[in-house]
Amino acid sequence: MAEVVSTNWQDDYARKVEEYALLGIPEYWIADFRGLGGLAFIGKPKQPTFTVCQLVSGEYQQQQYRLGQVIASPLLPEINLSLNDIMP
Repeated sequence: MAEVVSTNWQDDYARKVEEYALLGIPEYWIADFRGLGGLAFIGKPKQPTFTVCQLVSGEYQQQQYRLGQVIASPLLPEINLSLNDIMP
C-alpha cells in the first residue's frame, strides 16, 4: 500500500495509519515529495520525505528517508531504491 501526500496530509499521516493497522496491513509507504506533512511527522526543515510504516504488534513503526538515502522495506527486501530515483 502506498499513499502520496496531498493537501489533506493529516489523513495520510494520522487517520489512515489507524485504519490500516486495524485492517492488518503489514506495511505501507507514505511518499511526501512536496514536504507537506506537519513538523511532527516529517521533521524540520520540511523537505521531501518517504516513510515506510511496518506493522509490529498492532502498531506501525515508522522509518523516514530523505533525499540521498536508500529506502529499506522489511516486507520487500529486494527493493533497492534511492529516494532520488522516485522523487524529483
